[in-house]
Amino acid sequence: MIDLHTHTFFSDGALVPSELVRRAQARGLTGVALTDHGDTSNIDFIIPRIVAVAEDLNRVLTGIRVVPGIELTHVPPALISEAAERSRSLGARMVLVHGETIAEPVAPDTNAAALDADVDVLAHPGLITPELAATAARRGILLEITARKGHSLTNGRVARLARDAGAEMVVNTDAHAPGDLIDAAFALSVVRGAGLSEADFHRMQHNAAAFL
Repeated sequence: MIDLHTHTFFSDGALVPSELVRRAQARGLTGVALTDHGDTSNIDFIIPRIVAVAEDLNRVLTGIRVVPGIELTHVPPALISEAAERSRSLGARMVLVHGETIAEPVAPDTNAAALDADVDVLAHPGLITPELAATAARRGILLEITARKGHSLTNGRVARLARDAGAEMVVNTDAHAPGDLIDAAFALSVVRGAGLSEADFHRMQHNAAAFL
């Protein structure tokens, strides 16, 4: 199991990065991305520290790989492309954008702006349209199926539109606390709950493995 969307205490998570990675490893994960919430006020603080700890952990740990990243969150659509470019320059290997979800008042057109930017994953994009799913397919940006509380309510819609458009997907936890981490068996249940198959789950894991 690989999880490309987690949060540490560098934003609103409960754990230091090392503990989050250790708990993920204990759950049987073989890869985890540290993707704290960021905008133009804090990415220059968060990303270098996540890059440094990822390098340290990857040097000494076996059986799990750590990917340094960021989740651009509630960034005004007009600033998303600039923020993504800046995140790359600071060393983020995984750039997510906090998508338009029914659980939070994300600005309209965030999904569209993210899909025009240099990002890897559009996180919990519950209000995505068929046209934007086609854009994700064309640009190779992964659409997220999530295990996260309210965000997961629209997994079925995301899965259907992604399949119709030929867009690739990934399953993530959006973990903020120890209890949010899941193992492969539960992740498979989340995928099946979205109307997808075990084969889809394995494809999602293949998609995630490319970042390790």
